Order: sequence, then structure tokens, then C-alpha cells
Amino acid sequence: SANPPGLFIFQTGVGTRALFAATDALGLTAEFLSFLEKAMVAVRGPKPTGALRERKVRIDRSAQDPFTTSELLTCTADVDVRGKTVIVQRFGAENAELDRALEARGAAVTEIPTYRWSLPADTGPLERLVGSLERGEIDAVVFTNAEQARNLFLVSDRINRRKALEEALNRVVVASIGPVASRALEEAGIRVGIEARPPKLGALLAALERAL
Repeated sequence: SANPPGLFIFQTGVGTRALFAATDALGLTAEFLSFLEKAMVAVRGPKPTGALRERKVRIDRSAQDPFTTSELLTCTADVDVRGKTVIVQRFGAENAELDRALEARGAAVTEIPTYRWSLPADTGPLERLVGSLERGEIDAVVFTNAEQARNLFLVSDRINRRKALEEALNRVVVASIGPVASRALEEAGIRVGIEARPPKLGALLAALERAL
């Protein structure tokens, strides 16, 4: 490439492995690894770290706990990206906050969507969940990623129950896996009662058990 990437950002383990699976299938892995060797490589947390180490990729910058966009930007703050291409491995939804911050520093950002979250074909269970929450049949709701919150509200919009869902969630214990999921819930007007620290499933279940 005439303008090879100056920085690669890997956000998830699943997405990193999916990207390598794609380059394997296309016979482009050796070329991809050569690009990584010449660029700066940053990771959002332990999961993409593990996926890259499986491929023996050098890691230059690692976001600190709790592994959010803020920590990712902090650990790459000294990397000169002006006039350079930055490749971001997307983690389901587009990370507009990350893209805007990098573009403000003069980078040209390209996101690679290795997978995406989508609604199931049958949204009946989610619609029934909204109804159960409205009727006060549920004591706690656990969110293990931000897209779960967005999709639940998307379904509630479809059945014209968004306000009812918001009120119902604010009557029960809402548990979040970490700050990214918490932010999505708070943006929807939901009070988060429990946030796992560190942002892992074991810590989330332990905090939920204490709360209940």
C-alpha cells in the first residue's frame, strides 16, 4: 500500500480472531502480519491481547482497566497519527467516540466490522421480558454488553413500550458488566445499581448475589 496504516487498534478477542480467520481464508495473513510489524499495535484489554499473542503479534500499547474507550485513547495519546491511517477492529457497533477523537488528532480512521450484534429473528422473548418487567415479575436485570441494552429498547420502541420499559427498569436492580454497558443504560435514562469491578462475569455475579 502507498499509505500503510500507522496504528492498528484491536478491541475484542472474538473480532480479532474473526479478522485472522478472514485473512487465513483469503491467503493474506502473511501480508497482514507484515503491516502489523511495521505499525503501532494497541489493544483494548486482555481478550484481544490473548488473540494477538496466539499469532505472535507484538503489542505496543495496552488500555488499562476498566478497558474503555477512554483508557484506549489515553494509552495511544503519544502516538503520532496526523496524516496517517488508523485501522480499528470494530466491536459490534461503530465506536463513534474513538473515531472522532482520532480524527481530531488528524488521523484517517477505517473501521473493520468483523462481526455485529443484531436482533434475533424472533423478538417474542424480548417483548415478553418487557411485559414481565412492567408487571413487576422480575427483581433484577443483568446486561453483559451495551448492545443488549440498545436492542431491548429497540424492541420496546417497536411495541410502543419504551417509557414503560424505562420506568420498569428503574424499579428493579439493574446490573452491568462494566462502564461501557453502564453508559448505554444511562443514556437510555436507566439507573445502574451494580457495576462489575473488574468488568468480568465472575465479579458481576458476585456483586449481584450480594445485592440480592
